[in-house]
Amino acid sequence: MPPVTEDTAEELTSGWRKPAGQVSLAEVHRSIVVPTTASFWRKLFAFSGPGFLVAVGYMDPGNWATDLAGGAKFGYTLLSVIMISNLMAILLQHLCIKLGVATGRDLAQACRDHYSTPTVWFLWILCEIAISACDLAEVVGSAIALQLMFGIPLVWGCVITALDVLAVLFLQTKGFRYIEALVITLIATIGSCFAAELIFSQPSLVGVMVGFVPRPRIVTNPAMLYISIGIIGATVMPHNLYLHSSIVQTRKFEQTPEGKREAIKFASIDSAGALMFALFINAAILILAASVFHWSGHENVAEIQDAYKLLSPLLGVSFASVLFAIALLASGQNSTLTGTLAGQIVMEGFLHIRLRPWLRRLITRAIAIVPAVFVIGIFGEGKTTQLLVASQVVLSMQLGFAVWPLMRFTDEKEKMGEFANRLWLKILGWTTAAIIIVLNVKLLFDTFLPTAFLNVFYGALGLPAP
Repeated sequence: MPPVTEDTAEELTSGWRKPAGQVSLAEVHRSIVVPTTASFWRKLFAFSGPGFLVAVGYMDPGNWATDLAGGAKFGYTLLSVIMISNLMAILLQHLCIKLGVATGRDLAQACRDHYSTPTVWFLWILCEIAISACDLAEVVGSAIALQLMFGIPLVWGCVITALDVLAVLFLQTKGFRYIEALVITLIATIGSCFAAELIFSQPSLVGVMVGFVPRPRIVTNPAMLYISIGIIGATVMPHNLYLHSSIVQTRKFEQTPEGKREAIKFASIDSAGALMFALFINAAILILAASVFHWSGHENVAEIQDAYKLLSPLLGVSFASVLFAIALLASGQNSTLTGTLAGQIVMEGFLHIRLRPWLRRLITRAIAIVPAVFVIGIFGEGKTTQLLVASQVVLSMQLGFAVWPLMRFTDEKEKMGEFANRLWLKILGWTTAAIIIVLNVKLLFDTFLPTAFLNVFYGALGLPAP
């Protein structure tokens, strides 16, 4: 352990067992200088970027299937679920910012300090599985887009997605701003494609506005509730909590209480703005599915390939399907970039293992590509939708194990000092955590238990079986 200096003495007597050690993403840590005397907008620009990297996880291909199914089957009704899940995401990402800025630790490093070694290894394994599951959705989504656009077999499309490793390696040597610029460019591409699709589909503005109002039947209708749980499970990504608490530390701000408060403020504005853009993307997918499929007799459209084939004929616009595929490809590639960074952060944070960048990223990508190639090669290309659904179920299993430590750490005054959560934030945070955990437990419960048991169980509670 390094010698205790004046800077670390206070930390050793705080709620942390050890002073903050090595940093994650050391090559870009505190590499972007924040001007201390600049205007509000200059400072906001300096802090802008990490929020968009996080927002990528909220508009990845794993979201597309649930948004498409919700819009095609129930029209605009589930827009309120997308909005609520997005507000939950804004809250959780704000807490990640507070943890990273106030303590100088990301969530993985905080877990390593607080929990016993067996618990740390358990949480790390769960997190790696979740990142691989999320990565699997991105790999499959990108492969589907390549197949739709160029006719490339899905197996080869999965292999081609490995090239993003080279992109991350190249851009990170240039500076973190280059990675952020690429991600924002791809997000803008996705947004432009869906803006055009919405113009073509001419949705009912009144219907859309009413759709953002929560309705009781979302809970009472079993089919609607099931898709709603899928939307929430696909929206709030566990690896984003680890990612954001680390990349917010790429900014070099003053390490004083005033400097940290300012950093939390600007980083939260960046995060909230980026996640509102993610809300637009997810809402646009659902609105497109509702306006094109729901009222045209195609209520059972849930697969990405089916949506691609039907868009141009139903809209009467020849390149509508092409725009859809371009947005899907941009979404998949964007998410693989951030997933690779998250893999690096959790390995370094939980285990203090530092591998060569190319090897670490190659391992992260291989863990996602191998299952995709294996399943598609053995069971055929028709299983891609099941792969996407399975990846979301796996993510649901891990989510509670990331939200719980985040709430616990940010609540403790011994760990956070003056930045600990206030009462109103504790209530909101734990309510959000409880909703996420309960809904995801229900999703797993309904997915894996026999139908006969579910009928008896829900019947005893006086609830309709899923």
